[in-house]
Order: sequence, then C-alpha cells, then structure tokens
Amino acid sequence: MSRPGVRRTTWDALRARRRQLGRLAAWSGVESVPALLGGVLVARAVDQGFLAGRFGTGLAWLGGLAVAVLVGAVGTGQVYRSLGAVVEPFRDELTTRVVDAALHEATRAGGRADSAAVTRLTHQVEVVRDTFGGLLMVVRGFLFTAGSALLGLLTLAPLLAGAVAAPLLVGLVVFAAGLPAMVAHQRAQVRAGEELGRAAATALGGHRDVVACGAQDRVVDEVGRRVTAQAHADRTLARMAALRSLSLGLGGWLPVVVLLLAVPWLVRNGLSTGAVLGALVYVTTGLQPALHAVVQGVGGGGLRYAVTLDRILRACPTVESAGPPGRARPAPRPGAHAAPGGAATPAVRLSGVTFRYGPHARPVLADLTLALAAGEHLAVVGPSGVGKSTLAALIAGLAQPDSGTVHLAGAPVAALAPAALARLRVLVPQEAYVRTGSLADNLRYLRPDADEATLESAVDALGARPLIARLGGLAAEIDPAALSAGERQLVAAVRAYLAPAPLVILDEATCHLDPVLEATVEDAFARRPGTLVVVAHRISSATRADRVLVFDGDRQVLGTHEELPARSPTYRELVGLWEHVAVPSGVPLGRP
Repeated sequence: MSRPGVRRTTWDALRARRRQLGRLAAWSGVESVPALLGGVLVARAVDQGFLAGRFGTGLAWLGGLAVAVLVGAVGTGQVYRSLGAVVEPFRDELTTRVVDAALHEATRAGGRADSAAVTRLTHQVEVVRDTFGGLLMVVRGFLFTAGSALLGLLTLAPLLAGAVAAPLLVGLVVFAAGLPAMVAHQRAQVRAGEELGRAAATALGGHRDVVACGAQDRVVDEVGRRVTAQAHADRTLARMAALRSLSLGLGGWLPVVVLLLAVPWLVRNGLSTGAVLGALVYVTTGLQPALHAVVQGVGGGGLRYAVTLDRILRACPTVESAGPPGRARPAPRPGAHAAPGGAATPAVRLSGVTFRYGPHARPVLADLTLALAAGEHLAVVGPSGVGKSTLAALIAGLAQPDSGTVHLAGAPVAALAPAALARLRVLVPQEAYVRTGSLADNLRYLRPDADEATLESAVDALGARPLIARLGGLAAEIDPAALSAGERQLVAAVRAYLAPAPLVILDEATCHLDPVLEATVEDAFARRPGTLVVVAHRISSATRADRVLVFDGDRQVLGTHEELPARSPTYRELVGLWEHVAVPSGVPLGRP
C-alpha cells in the first residue's frame, strides 16, 4: 500500500466531510452578502440620496448596508462553527496515525522509540490543524468575497470589472509561480526544526554520560549547529515575503490605480459619482482584502501545511503498509506445529542468539541457544545489569538479535506482525502500566470479552481481592498516580493472567509485592495453561521454576534449582545472599 500524498490526503479529508463543507459554503455565502451589496448600496445612497438632496433616502440605503453587515456577521459566526466540524476530525485522524506509527515502530521486532514522534504529535499535528483551518478560511473567503465583489462591480460598470480583474489575475499568477520555491524553503525550515528537536532530546537524554565523558563542549557545539541551521532556514523563508508583496502590489493595489486613472473617462461616458464610489468600495473592501488574505494565508500557513503534513505522512505510514510486503503472517496456534520425529515444537526457541547495545559494544548475550517446551516454567536469575531484561525483550520480540533467531510456537519473531506477536506472548515489565478508567477496563485490556465471572476468578487466583475491595470494586474509577508501585504491578499481573497469549514473561514484574503475595501470583501463573518465563529477584521464584537460567559471568548456565549450586559459582552466591534475607514465616518456597 503506497503512502498517500498531501493532495490525496487533503482531498480524502474534505470528501469525507462533504455535508460539513456544504454547510460551510452556505454560511460563507451569507457572510459575503456585504461584499456583494456594499458597492451597489453605496452608489444608490450617493446618487439617489445625498447628491439628489434626499438625505433620508441616502440614509435608508446606508441602513440597508448596515443590515447586510449584520447578516454577514451572523454568517461569520456560523462559518467558524462549521469550520470546526471539518478541521477537528482531521486533526484526530492525524493524531491517531502518529500514535499508531510510533507504537508500531517501538513494539516491532528490532524497533526503537522515536523521539521525533513527540515533535510530530505535540507540534506538527497542531501546525497541520491550524493551517488546514486557516487554508479553508482564506480560500473559501477569497472565492466568495472576490466573486461577490466582481459580480457587484459587473452590475455597476462591466468594462471596469474587466479592467480590475486583469491585474488581479496577474498577481495570482505571479504568486502561483513562486509557490514551488516557497515550498522548498518551508520544507527546509520544518526539517531543521525536527533535527533540532532530535538533537536536543538526545543531548538531554544522555546528559549524565556526556558529563561523565567530558563531552559537554562537543554536544553544545552540535546542538548549536542545529540552532544555527534552523535560524538560517527561518531567515531564508522570511525573505520569501518579498514575492508575496509583489503579488499583493500587482493584484491588490494596481486595480485601485486602474480605477483612479479610469475615473475621468468613466464619468465622461455617463458613469455616476455614486457608481465610481461604489466601484472603489468593491475594490478596496472586497477584492483587495480577499487577495491579501489568500496570498498571506497560502504563502504562510499553506506552505507550513503542505510541508508539515508531508513530513507526517513520510514518517508515519499506515500500520498496514509499514512492514515489508509479505513479511507479516498470522500467529500460529499453540501446539499446531510439530518438530521432525513427531516431537512438539518448543514454545520458545533461541538459536545462536547474540545481542549487543552498539556495533563495538561487548555482547550482552553471545551465541545463546535455549528451548522451552510448552507449559514449562523458567526462572532467569543473575546480578543486575547482566542482560536478564534484554533476554526477556528478545523473547517478547521487542528487541532484535544481531545474529541468531528467536521463534515462538515455531514462528520467527522477526516475521510476525505486532498483532500476531501479541497473540503469542504477553510481557509484564517492572514498571507496570495502569491507565485512568475503571478497574474492570484495566483488567480487560488484553481480553476485552472477559465476562464478570472470569474477572472475579482471576482476581481471586492472584490474591487481588483485598486490593479490589479497597479500590471500590471492579467498576471503580482509578487514578494510576494514586496507586503504589506494588498495586500497579498486581493490576498488571491480573491483566496478563487474563490474556489469551500462551506465553507469559514476567520481567521483575512482582518485585514490589511482598513475598507472600509474590508467591501467590507466581503460583497462579504456574498453574495457568501455557509457558512462563520469570526474571527472578528472590530465591523463591527460582525454587518454584522447572528450570533456572543463571547469568554466570560471560556464560549462561541452565539447570534445576538443585543442580545449579554445583555448576555455577554465581548461583551459589545468589542463593547464599537470598538465604540471609528475612522471609516471613509461612511463605511457600516450593511449587505446590
């Protein structure tokens, strides 16, 4: 599926709101009533009223102009209301597109979080929203106002209408000829702003490393170059205002000059004083402001709209078209594959996996091979910072190995679309996510069709009943900030327990729970159908597992809790440290 361009995206947005656009056009016609009648009413007031000595008649015609202005004011108010019905849904569509693309990139195999997505969401989408609305206003204003003024002028002096329309057309042609250059400079200005935002985010995110390495001057210089580049782009864009001024001079002021020069000839040929004054009203209050608005609007906001929307469309393709064609495949059913010889396909298989955080960094994992059978319970232990969470991310498909392969239920993780991958595994990180809303909605997040009985059963299985009662029941609205870290972990654990995915990965997901509640949660997951991987931080988690993978220096050792003390010095040390930690009596350390 190809990426739609700015023109196609804009057209689709307008076509999808034809009814709202029709309402906008209707009220624009009402708004342009003063532009249509203003010159005629002024001409009648002068010729049939004041110059004829009938003061009351002149005031009556001007009263008609006042009524026309009031009608136009009513139309203006409704125009803005109709405009919102077109613009706001378009903004929502772009916001959804940016968020979908950012989440897709961050969660796909080998993907990464994009700091520029924040700029697109918080700044660029709002730029598109504002400029899209501005473009609609100035373009429909020019069409209705200029059209009404020319129509009124045609009723007063047909020849003069043609003489005025000619320079107006010349000014529009000059402006249109300069638009490509304006777009190029506007694109450079937007790109410079995005690069500055990315450089600043990188510098701020790594400020500790920058200070530790003494690289402050280098980083400041790099950010300074981005600031200078953006300033240069802004100045170049500002100079394009000269071309807009030329267009306004030709199309806006030249008709006034033509009108003034033609007055003697027009009067000699029978044009009345009131008609001359009315023609001047049409040019100065109708054509000239309308041209000024469209030139300034398209030359300023229009360029920002085209370039900014193009940047969003390039950076945020639709999720369906984001991956290489033919790569995504549906998730296989657990147990649907069979290995050669009739053996069941492993639920998780890592083959020769190597991973490092940089091309020259020391490998976090080196040539790791691991297979987990369906229904197996694995604990992953080791000192902090040795790669346990990295392993969890690789199994979950949130990171891509430098070499080797990761398979879930016989399917390569790198080939699975995010939706298919989500049906195979659920990862619960240490910092649990809970959103504002009802407690039931939070628990159903991964299984929206779960009924009340299923929710209640899961709550009881994981020992979350006291928390649910304290919060006011499943229907209670919760504020994530009001929950403790342990309470958020328990909510996330119940949510993962309800998920249909056959593989659950708990990455320090119970570290804020007390030992008794942690044992209850892990025992519930162990009884749950499917495979369980636990990144452990207490010895009780390791003793409950079928097997334990210990990170022992530069190697990983796999075995049971009883086997590993004899095979791994690191495991002996960890067991010794854990055994000296006070554990409340009654805490189950083994599997039931």
